[in-house]
Amino acid sequence: MSPAAFQQSQSDVAEGRSTIRCEECQSAFRSESRQAISFLLLDQLTIPAIGCDDHLEQFSSICNLTTTETADLLDHRPAGGICCPGCRLAPNNSPHPMIPIQDGAVVALACSEHQSEIVQRFHAGLQTRRYLTASSSTLTDSSL
Repeated sequence: MSPAAFQQSQSDVAEGRSTIRCEECQSAFRSESRQAISFLLLDQLTIPAIGCDDHLEQFSSICNLTTTETADLLDHRPAGGICCPGCRLAPNNSPHPMIPIQDGAVVALACSEHQSEIVQRFHAGLQTRRYLTASSSTLTDSSL
């Protein structure tokens, strides 16, 4: 998403005109509180993220398909903190990608390098899930 498009989507969310129909996500995006921030731990990445609990969980489970370890979602700052200095400062900077998930979205508050990586991993996870779903339905149909 381009910076201009993201800024427009942020203003749409703030004014209630967004295509994001999830009220909890909209509330989290408008919140000035640091309590709205969760942390996705994925391999060596620690990515601050904003969204409602359900959409953050869906985001985490889709990203989990791209790792051999487990993707964890924390609602508190991780004990080791955020290693990347850019990601540490990212919540104070903008723009950040808004990643649509069903009727809601997640915003990854990371440096541009890690934003790109997490978006790529999310899309790879979606492709993996589609492949697994298609494969399982093909197996079910052929075994009948």
